[in-house]
Amino acid sequence: MSTDTIIKLENVHVSFWQNNVGVYSLKDLITQRKSPFKSKTILNNISVEVKKGDSLGIVGRNGSGKSTLLRTIAGIIKPDSGTVTVNGTFAPILAIGAGLEVELTGYENITMLLALYGTAKKNSNAVENIRDFSELSHEVLSMPVKQYSSGMVARLAFSISLANDSDILIIDEVLAVGDQGFQAKCLQKIYQIKDQGKTILFVSHFPDDVARICNKAILLEKGEMIHSGNSIDICNNYRQLF
Repeated sequence: MSTDTIIKLENVHVSFWQNNVGVYSLKDLITQRKSPFKSKTILNNISVEVKKGDSLGIVGRNGSGKSTLLRTIAGIIKPDSGTVTVNGTFAPILAIGAGLEVELTGYENITMLLALYGTAKKNSNAVENIRDFSELSHEVLSMPVKQYSSGMVARLAFSISLANDSDILIIDEVLAVGDQGFQAKCLQKIYQIKDQGKTILFVSHFPDDVARICNKAILLEKGEMIHSGNSIDICNNYRQLF
């Protein structure tokens, strides 16, 4: 792998086991004559290479494998076959509220995740920066996260992830939640990260956002990569699926 390559996937295959016949107990399992479980392919023979500083968009219809691909790159899912090589650190925003403990307050979540990232030791103003960017009040951040609206959770999760000064920013559909003002603020921050030469992996159902943010893109369909190349061209290919 060349020194300017930060992510490389080679022939990656991911499958999950599905329960297709309603087996929910040991008795059900014993009385079944055939195995109730069936392997379903989620990603099939995916090969892609991302250079440092690239912004890669990942588009596709629901169920095409976009989120699974991100989780495989992030090391959350281990592929059945193929190799995933990553030369850098992640700031994952993989889902609304992913990584947040709902029983803890906003402040407690901030403190916990900053400690995990190691950011607290590097930046003594990290908590204040997160609070200011999220635009959540002291009262809200003092509440358990389980009392937050989906928009509040998105603000907190995005703001905490941005505090992690990593090489690769992974964003999965987070910008679809929240008011337009905060979405615009998040997009502006993504542009700043891009200008700093960081690598971005961006999943969205909004091709216009992908075309604006990303220089490259891939199109997934039923777990297979059917197109790759310039983000504008790939987004046009995506629109033609509907």
